[in-house]
Amino acid sequence: MKSPASKQNAPIADKKPYHAKYHGHDIADEYHWLRDPGYPDVSDKTILTYLEQENDFFEAALGSVESLKDKIFEELKGRLKQDDESVPVKDGDWFYWWKFEPGAQYRTWWRRPVKGGDDVLLLSETQRADGHDFYQLGAIAVSPNGQYLAVSEDRQGDERFQIQIRPIDGDDWTILAEGASPNIIWDAEAKGLFYVELNENHRPYRVHHLIIDGKQSSSIYQERDDAFFVGISRTQSRKYLIISAGDHVTSEARFLPLDKPKAKATLIAERRSGHEYDVDHGNDQLFIRTNDMHRNFRVVTTTVGQPGPDHWQECIAPSDQNYIRGLSVFADMLVVEERLNGLDQIAIHPHDGSKFHHIAFEEESYSVGLAANPEYEAKTIRLSYQSMVTPTSTLDYHIAERQIETRKVQDIPSGYNKDDFTTERLFATARDGTQIPISIVYKKGTATDGSAPLHLYGYGAYGLGMPPGFSTSRLSLLERGFIYAIAHIRGGDEMGYGWYQDGKLFKRWNTFTDFIDAAQHLANEGYASKGRISISGGSAGGTLMGVSANIAPDMWRAIVAHVPFVDVLNTMLDDSLPLTPIEWPEWGNPIEDPASFAFIRSYSPYDNIVRQDYPPIMVTAGLHDPRVTYWEPAKWVAKLREMKADDNLLVMKTNMGAGHGGKTGRYKALEETAEEYSFILMAFERTDQ
Repeated sequence: MKSPASKQNAPIADKKPYHAKYHGHDIADEYHWLRDPGYPDVSDKTILTYLEQENDFFEAALGSVESLKDKIFEELKGRLKQDDESVPVKDGDWFYWWKFEPGAQYRTWWRRPVKGGDDVLLLSETQRADGHDFYQLGAIAVSPNGQYLAVSEDRQGDERFQIQIRPIDGDDWTILAEGASPNIIWDAEAKGLFYVELNENHRPYRVHHLIIDGKQSSSIYQERDDAFFVGISRTQSRKYLIISAGDHVTSEARFLPLDKPKAKATLIAERRSGHEYDVDHGNDQLFIRTNDMHRNFRVVTTTVGQPGPDHWQECIAPSDQNYIRGLSVFADMLVVEERLNGLDQIAIHPHDGSKFHHIAFEEESYSVGLAANPEYEAKTIRLSYQSMVTPTSTLDYHIAERQIETRKVQDIPSGYNKDDFTTERLFATARDGTQIPISIVYKKGTATDGSAPLHLYGYGAYGLGMPPGFSTSRLSLLERGFIYAIAHIRGGDEMGYGWYQDGKLFKRWNTFTDFIDAAQHLANEGYASKGRISISGGSAGGTLMGVSANIAPDMWRAIVAHVPFVDVLNTMLDDSLPLTPIEWPEWGNPIEDPASFAFIRSYSPYDNIVRQDYPPIMVTAGLHDPRVTYWEPAKWVAKLREMKADDNLLVMKTNMGAGHGGKTGRYKALEETAEEYSFILMAFERTDQ
């Protein structure tokens, strides 16, 4: 794809000598200077000027399809219900819900008495976001006595949240903490709340209990290992605070009575490398999901007085086919989120010893999980359900009757008929013989003879499976004759925890080759043809995009890489960055291990750019992104522009006031989607549609 801006005015980054030596190997990095030495403060004028030049070039390059971008944006906007709102959820004496006012970028949050009365506005995100380029509400928490509202908010995109509080019947906000994780949990008496402090390296490490009257704070727990991040949660019974510490493969948890915030937290099981567990409380027991006996986890119980592993009693045995993903304990039942042979399941285990059952769903392929279920004494459970053709739906499952009640189906004002679309589940044979699931969707009548354009999405990291879910935005491609596919490659957990293990560390190449083999299978089966496949992925999925560009460039018509993790080796060698130590169990530690150094170097996208033709590539970045720092995509684009042998379009857009998730606000986010789709359509020379 060539653009009027593709040959001229493309920014050319300066090259400056830089060398580092590890394990006897010299690393030359002439674009190292793009990292501001003052990070996280980015104020170097040369760097900022270069990023702005890239942004100007991006705007110029897409200027020729401005009308198409506007058209797609209006399509995307037309599929959003202007006055959308959630199904109210009962929590004690109140119903709670959110809604959008017509035309609003952000939500408002409401409640009303269960016994009847006026609606009460709790929070207007629109008002809170006023005057800020970026706004993210991390958490909203009403005190147990119903008198106070606490919120955590990020107004820069760096994920350092500010915690504020006010009386619900008042207007004055009080700042309680800065530089915190988003989670906030009230103690039982509503005298104080718990939060997690971030250290100077942006790592959550210390739990505080803060008395709201006088802002007195005491440290409850502090983590000494930089590779372990700290989080807090509340048990379903609302009796205990859970303090968790862990990396990607090892965890440790403690519990503390919420009515005794000054008590010492009780350790459940000491950390042991490779042992992951999480805990909930109910029915006078601790319920623990643990992989101590099997990689797909089992469920055990024990008492609060004897929480250690020596006292664990198995209540759900592990299975090669059934991957236990999460649990919630209610007064009468244990609800387990599972994945059986790659398909989401919800299992109900009554406490009275009667036989468990799975909730039955009609579609052959779908995604389902627990939604908001705040009450412990529940007779129904709230679920969120969707498929590639079924819009996001809010369901209530009535336990005794074993019946599903549909409370809401996502409204698409511009119109949508699921019968106009077809979804399929395919399996591609990877080069090592493994069967790789692929979910596809297309509009009925779309050619499946290889002539249709196809867009393929992938991620493949951290055990985060990509569900076969619904997207209103995706319809803009499907209506233009695209086939859309998700490759459920190794590195995710779609087919169990072993699926994750087979795509990490020294098995990382499986992730990349699975993706390419899935694309080839789609071409072999007539859903696509070589060179008529666009691909996209973000963050760790951006690693996938970078490797795919390097090793199979002629396979793709276009690549979109969102906040891509492409400078893997240099980042894993820099233990001063917020996430690096916790990432070593996922990628390897190249500082201490020469084998990890060599392996990461074998695929790291930035280190493996070669002189060859590359397809059109669109890249995004966030100046305040603490997860994938802005200089990774900037360096990658600079080196690609230097090395590639073609005239195809290469553009990068840096959100100068945002972080990892891009712009906030429902319409601002749609503008970025419209840009992405316009870029893809340019590549397929379909800008007249």
